Amino acid sequence: MHQAERGLFDLRQGRVLCVAAPDTVLLLAAVEGLRDETLARLRDLGGGAVRLVVTHHRARSMGLVDGRPGSLGPEQVNGRVVALSLGLGPGHHLKEILRLSSANGKHSGPLDLREAGVLESTGLTFARLGRLLPAVVGASVDPSAPELESLIEDGTILRLTARQIEEFSTTHRVEVVHVSDAPVPLEGAEDARFILFREGNGLFEHVAVLIGERERWPDPVPVRVHSACLTGDLFGSLRCDCGEQLRGSLRVFKRNGGGVLLYLAHEGRSIGLANKLRAYTMQEEGLDTVDADCALGFGADERRYDAAVDILRHLGVSRIQLLTNNPEKYRAMEEGGIEVLDRQPLHGELNAHNLPYVSAKALRAGHWMEEMLSRRLRNG
Repeated sequence: MHQAERGLFDLRQGRVLCVAAPDTVLLLAAVEGLRDETLARLRDLGGGAVRLVVTHHRARSMGLVDGRPGSLGPEQVNGRVVALSLGLGPGHHLKEILRLSSANGKHSGPLDLREAGVLESTGLTFARLGRLLPAVVGASVDPSAPELESLIEDGTILRLTARQIEEFSTTHRVEVVHVSDAPVPLEGAEDARFILFREGNGLFEHVAVLIGERERWPDPVPVRVHSACLTGDLFGSLRCDCGEQLRGSLRVFKRNGGGVLLYLAHEGRSIGLANKLRAYTMQEEGLDTVDADCALGFGADERRYDAAVDILRHLGVSRIQLLTNNPEKYRAMEEGGIEVLDRQPLHGELNAHNLPYVSAKALRAGHWMEEMLSRRLRNG
């Protein structure tokens, strides 16, 4: 196992990582899954000084980038991250850290703000790669401290370099590997075949569902690039139109003589199920889907479509009819060398639960949703 792969596993398990650069060493732990003993170890090894690192999106949602006294100016954090100094009393550490990292609302108490250092930013990048809440706690340590050396030697703490993490985290494009495939007859599409692809770094798996016989596919080939949505696809959630789009694409394939469904591991616009549920809670408090994601520290849409392009190349598909309402998917296909000769919209029914979501996609993200928004609400 690559050292960085083990490091990501340890971070997801709530363990401490030692991240080293030529002139400094930092101990890091993810806020998600943080335990009292982990925080105590950071404080002990770091001499009591622990800092919280959050993204600039999170800093803005906390009101820490608004020009008021004690805040940072927009030019200081735009596109970067800030570190927040923690001065929490005994017994309130974990609760306060989680509140600072994920709760909706402005922060009013005093905080020692500064731009995050390179190692802090690297740790935050690592947490986001693992689809954890984008927040880490860190403590600077003496690399020659006997206790630290002992913990690294016996394997309790893994030591990584910033370069190892960066090389693992920042690839220019995703490469996928064909893992396995099998026929999977579906209702209304008995001639379906599922092909599993795994990203080269082993983190995520995607499925290509081939409907119909390749020889009889139309030209251009109908293609749906679908982001996985457990709540909508499986349970029929009324909050979104994902499940209806998924089933609608299968109907298009059947009507046209076949096609390709790319089912991508992009739960919650690639923030993961845990953070998607956190965002749902914030939406109940009045935020729209874009602002809720940003309040948690993410961008408005964390998805990339390199894997989709790579899978289509693997399948030998280069001319497509794209079934989408999302201009970013259209753009990604074109930029990846996949010729989009036609686009077909996919719309579900509008209801009181998904109206805010659909409106935000149209007004905030520029999705082509005018037709759906012009319809009457179901049961409305």
